[in-house]
Amino acid sequence: MSELRASGLGVAYDGTVAVHPLDLHVPGGRMLSVTGPSGAGKSSLLWALARALRPAEVSGGVSVDGVVLGDRDSAARAGVVLVPQRNGLGSTLSAEENVLVPLLALGVPAHEAQERVEVSLARVGLGEFGRHLVDQLSGGQQQRVALARAFALRPRVLLADESTSDLDAANRGLMLAALREEAARGAAVVLATHDPEAAAETDATLALDEGVATWVGAF
Repeated sequence: MSELRASGLGVAYDGTVAVHPLDLHVPGGRMLSVTGPSGAGKSSLLWALARALRPAEVSGGVSVDGVVLGDRDSAARAGVVLVPQRNGLGSTLSAEENVLVPLLALGVPAHEAQERVEVSLARVGLGEFGRHLVDQLSGGQQQRVALARAFALRPRVLLADESTSDLDAANRGLMLAALREEAARGAAVVLATHDPEAAAETDATLALDEGVATWVGAF
């Protein structure tokens, strides 16, 4: 089981506070939802947890299993996977290639990488769409490809930013179940969402309002 911790974590852009300093603990096997309206600081918090912001924009510390994360590279080595709000997919690549390329970059053997691609796309209901270019997929399908890519990486910490926002009820339920499976595998899962029904499926909720955090439900 992995463990994500943040201490005094805050975000400010050019002197404007996006996230007021907060403490956070997400044990492996659990799911946390981060809720709030647009502009509340949800994305900023996830990017800060992933160490994907400039050092000058972030205060406080983040650790995984007691290892302090100094930058994005160290976070990636610690198994922190971020699914950004706009998915971060390569539009000129197929769904399959979007999942495959990061695995090969990490040195996963080609045969194993291909198996992970097939399993992960099947998990998100896109087993028949692997050869489709991203631009040929709907917004909801693109969200599912981004999640498949994250699942294939077998994260220790999974940070999903609005990853169910473009999904219908059936696919939202499928993706929430898949996120729950990642938690059951031992990952610490954080889902930023404005959807109260999605938040209700998690184990705890952190509500953000103009960057100020309030625990609605704690672990």
